[in-house]
Amino acid sequence: MTSALSMARAPSPLVEKLRAAVEHSLEGKPEAVELALIVLLGRGHLLIEDVPGVGKTTLARALARSVGGDWRRVQFTSDLLPSDVLGVTVYDQRTSEFVFRQGPVFCNVLLADEVNRASPRTQSALLEAMNEGQVSVDGVSTPLPDPFFVVATQNPQDFAGTYPLPESQLDRFMMRIKIGYPPPQVEMRLLLGESGGERAQPAIDPAQLVALQREVDRVEVDPSLITYLQAVLQATRTSPALSLGASPRAGMNLARAARGRALLRGRSYCIADDIHDLAIPVLAHRVRLASHAEGYMPSREESETTVRDLVARVPVPL
Repeated sequence: MTSALSMARAPSPLVEKLRAAVEHSLEGKPEAVELALIVLLGRGHLLIEDVPGVGKTTLARALARSVGGDWRRVQFTSDLLPSDVLGVTVYDQRTSEFVFRQGPVFCNVLLADEVNRASPRTQSALLEAMNEGQVSVDGVSTPLPDPFFVVATQNPQDFAGTYPLPESQLDRFMMRIKIGYPPPQVEMRLLLGESGGERAQPAIDPAQLVALQREVDRVEVDPSLITYLQAVLQATRTSPALSLGASPRAGMNLARAARGRALLRGRSYCIADDIHDLAIPVLAHRVRLASHAEGYMPSREESETTVRDLVARVPVPL
């Protein structure tokens, strides 16, 4: 019988090329880069939440550039309108017809910078695009390009001038990640002007990204791991510490993320660690603490700690 270890293979050259392009722009943060690439390969959308100045936009821009294709950046502000993102229907006097002028959302990679500075109305404009890959304006639905990837950045919700993202919007993001401060040796080079500011170069094209995403779909997941994943979801739904547990969409996102991690690490199959290790970035932003129902806005750390404790209690299949 072939052992699991003998079935492992080296990561695809395309995957390694993509990883190297992003890591070149964000030195010293391989964990954040890996999580971001998992979302990209898993056909998800990424939310990067951290304090200002640690490289959120740098990572987002590196992801966009490394994929090649068409990418757009939108700076979300309090006066941004939904039509500024989606597009608008205008009357063309030459043809005497109404014509839809596409907004910046019609691209392969949309960089939504500081997404929680826009009003809830503008935030919700992305819901259909992120979930269904299309935009509906004036009753007409227009498909978005394939692939379509949203990478959004936001400051912590207790910062001035921010609007908390609603649960329906948060549930559209496969993961919420943070970057953190750079390692001392990297920060020293930044201070000396010897590092930083490098622009990621296109490593793959959109067609190659679609091919990699299809490889992710073919990664095997043993039925015992599906049982384990469902038990993790159920733990969030029955815990008295949470008033809102993880949705079925959250479970599907966790399964796809596990497959993406396996592909990044050169495997054609998932292991229990893929689910266990990704549960926090996939689930923590989707649940609501019981104290939240009383009007208290919990911190990110509280949500992550609660989910971590719940996952630790679920037996891992051998």
